[in-house]
Amino acid sequence: MRLLEFPVRNYQFTVVLFVMLVALGVNAWFSIPRGEDPPLDFPTYTIISVYPGATPRDLERLVVRPVEDRLDALEQVESIQSRVVDGLATVVVEFEAAEDPDDRYDEVLREMNALRPELPAGLVRFSVEKATTLDVSIAQVALVSPTLAYHELDLLAERLEDRLAALPGVREASRWGIPERRVEVSLNPDRLSIWNLPAGEILGAIAGESSDLPAGGVEAGGRRFTVRGSGSYETLAQIQETVIRHSGPSLLRVADVGEVAWAYADSTYQARYNGERAAFVTVTQQEGQNITVVQRRVSAALELFREELPAGVTLELGFEQARNVSKRLSQLGKDFVLAIGLVALTLLPLGFRAAGIVMVSIPLSLAIGITLLNAAGFTLNQLSIVGAVIALGLLVDDSIVVVENIARFLREGRSRLEAAIEGTKQIAVAVVGATATLLFAFVPLLVLPGGPGQYIRSLPLAVVFTVLASLFVSLTIIPWLASRLLREDEPPEGNRALQLFRSAIHKTYAPVLERALGSPRRSLAWAVAGVAGSLSLLPLVGFSLFPAAETPQFYINITAPEGSSVATTREAALHAEELLLARPEVQAVFTSLGRDNPRMYYNVIPRRESPSVGQLFVILDRYDPRSTPALLEGIRGGLAAFPGARLELREFENGPPIDAPIALRVQGPDLDTLRVLASAVEEILNTTPGTRYVNNPVRLTRTDLRVAIHRERAGMLGIRTDEIDRTLRMGLEGVEAGVLRESGGETRDVVVRFAGVSPATPGTLDHLHVAATSGRLSPLAQVATVEFESGIPEIQRVDRERSVTLTSFVETGFLTDRVTRDILTRVADLDLPVGYGLVAAGEVESRQESFGGIGSAVIVAIFMIVAILVLEFGTFRSTLIVASVIPLGTAGGILALFLTGYSLSFTAMIGFVALIGIEIKTSILLVDLTNQLRAGGMGLLDAVREAGEVRFLPILLTAMTAIGGLLPLALQGQALYAPLAWVIIGGIVTSTLAGRIVTPVMYLLLPPVVAVKEAAAG
Repeated sequence: MRLLEFPVRNYQFTVVLFVMLVALGVNAWFSIPRGEDPPLDFPTYTIISVYPGATPRDLERLVVRPVEDRLDALEQVESIQSRVVDGLATVVVEFEAAEDPDDRYDEVLREMNALRPELPAGLVRFSVEKATTLDVSIAQVALVSPTLAYHELDLLAERLEDRLAALPGVREASRWGIPERRVEVSLNPDRLSIWNLPAGEILGAIAGESSDLPAGGVEAGGRRFTVRGSGSYETLAQIQETVIRHSGPSLLRVADVGEVAWAYADSTYQARYNGERAAFVTVTQQEGQNITVVQRRVSAALELFREELPAGVTLELGFEQARNVSKRLSQLGKDFVLAIGLVALTLLPLGFRAAGIVMVSIPLSLAIGITLLNAAGFTLNQLSIVGAVIALGLLVDDSIVVVENIARFLREGRSRLEAAIEGTKQIAVAVVGATATLLFAFVPLLVLPGGPGQYIRSLPLAVVFTVLASLFVSLTIIPWLASRLLREDEPPEGNRALQLFRSAIHKTYAPVLERALGSPRRSLAWAVAGVAGSLSLLPLVGFSLFPAAETPQFYINITAPEGSSVATTREAALHAEELLLARPEVQAVFTSLGRDNPRMYYNVIPRRESPSVGQLFVILDRYDPRSTPALLEGIRGGLAAFPGARLELREFENGPPIDAPIALRVQGPDLDTLRVLASAVEEILNTTPGTRYVNNPVRLTRTDLRVAIHRERAGMLGIRTDEIDRTLRMGLEGVEAGVLRESGGETRDVVVRFAGVSPATPGTLDHLHVAATSGRLSPLAQVATVEFESGIPEIQRVDRERSVTLTSFVETGFLTDRVTRDILTRVADLDLPVGYGLVAAGEVESRQESFGGIGSAVIVAIFMIVAILVLEFGTFRSTLIVASVIPLGTAGGILALFLTGYSLSFTAMIGFVALIGIEIKTSILLVDLTNQLRAGGMGLLDAVREAGEVRFLPILLTAMTAIGGLLPLALQGQALYAPLAWVIIGGIVTSTLAGRIVTPVMYLLLPPVVAVKEAAAG
């Protein structure tokens, strides 16, 4: 207890400590990184394999299975999921959340590099990508020009890319939506026939001339000279003059059999901004940076770049994540100021001086909390701010109790110094114990598993740091201030507000408590009935995972039928653009065809390039909880009117990435059987009320053209199979033969193809000629037949087993949990063949992971709190009495969700976990004083009655400050944290009012043993 005297008696030291804490807090506020959401780095990796022309079955056999075998042999693998479409396979491996992302990345990369020689040589890409939110763009701009040539637009975008990438704090700048510039050598088939020239000979000649091998060096006269070889191509003329063959003095050059010209790759990726052709440039941020500062630098660089643009080109800054961050932090800041005002209002019964002393604990505790948060490497984001707002209503609790106890000693006639020391000593153990229980309620949330645990971690950490700081402040700074500022001539009855409170307590609470103590068992029975009644509301409240993010952005996914051309996707995009740009609320529309928009949100992963997909990234002027949902529903109705493709409007959502809220995975070995079962599940999804955007990836079969080679005939003509494949590639897509290096150092592919075949049609195959080993050319039709072939459009695999995942979203007004239950009830009647199964994925699967961790956290929190209570009180009876408020708070939290219309979400569950510590903290004060009064010789009933009245005021004040701190957060209606706030508010109300009856009743029924003589001696 000597430590509690030190800050009061040594005020000089306390003043220095006070100033230091303020300085640290100010420094941390300006230096801590800021962002919209917490940065996340998961041990999840995607292996991408691109094999042009390969069917899903071929890719599964040749690439996916070997990759899965290697990955499955690694330790701590959580899951392996694969998706295979024509020419593209992605394998996603997820390790357990506790694994180090960097170490696991190195391990996966090492295994894939070792596997690469065993995979087909035709793979044009085999890479490993790491899952990190650092890839999320903080800004996206558009260079818009309907007339400027693509290569000139590309040069402008490249200049802007370099300019932005060099800015401090910028991790990477990237340009998007521009077809790759290349050199095309268009061969004339008739001239090839005249010369009996196989295409392979031309490819070899160009490849040989474009090689760029360093020659080495020579030494002469004591110096070393580097010898420069011929190098790669630098001009189109050099390609034209490339010698293919020679016969005596005559030379056959590339220009004799074809034309060489600049062209663009047959890219399916096209970009538009507000309906006009554009190129996009995105910016990502380095880790640990302040997004507001980085955005200012980006905006300044863009303003300078605008002045350099040629006529006919405009630069549009369509998306700034910093605007979302500033608005969200600004709103939370307003809530914070309002909460401080409400907290100050609730402290008036203490008197102006006492209230002022208590209010000092708010900035000091927050300063320490932010300093610790910054030192721990966390950012200031919406979740850590919410944690600080939650802590706002809790951090004054300790100071209220300490100041109220000191003031009570002053009213009894003690001096300020004596009252500060003795009052703090008397209450210190209870304060430490109460705060410890609160901290232990939040600590388990710090070790929640998986993505949800990482996502919310900064919230409980902000609470823990701030409340821990408040405990330190309440036992050091607050007693010192009380010894200097509180009046020594405080009247015994207190100020006018305190008198009114005491009078109200005596007239209302005292009679109710007296009646309850007169019939303790009946009172307890009523409390049990109330708790049971609230639990019966759970089915009506329902469950959910994470709500919509409620940002002024959304996106529209375009999915045309498998095999559609980019022209079909473009028509769908035009329909959506026309619909959107007619809305005054829409500020900007980024349109991507053949690919999704660059990554704009931490849990939305862009789809890979395909002619049948597209996406519109839409920016609204603002998000209004009252009007924006109706706007989105109206847009959905207009999108549904387009018949040629599926247009799905999706809002950004909080939480870990999932395919869709509702997802059912059918698993089994045979693809045809899986397709039949998937069709049956799709019918159930379509006919269940509340579903929309039902997707069955294998609903339609894909029709392809297959070139069947007559091998015997080809062998008789001396035509090799690989020559046929190469001819097909040249006729349809072109074959890369070499590179050309421009003066700026940029390398461009040199692609050889047959003239007049872009874009390729089925008729193109009729004009192709294949070269024999002798050099003689024969029509393709002479050695092969073109046939139609149906095939499965996509193969999915989960944990090395084939599967089909069907997904659905939920209509507005329907609760995901209820719709899911309806679907699961219906699919349970399906008769599945042996070896096939059906698994609920989507939100159900993610909820099992999330709430499984919450369940463990609740168990750990309860037992750690019980351990603290046993240590503090020394008896299980006292522990049981204190813990009796837990079900009362739970009942209030459920009732609050029911009345406000929120479901039991992940963040609401966090509110229940936090509530355990909050409500027990107040109950400890009551039981502790009752024990002290009995230890002083007072009778059981008198001690229970006296403690109930004496402690009702500080308990009521702490409850009111907590409610005052959380009320703005609850009334704001933000779907992420409003349920959390309402749970705590509802729990505090019921545990404060009903708990002040139940706890004394429990004490009367189960009185713990108190050593009177020993306590008195102490």
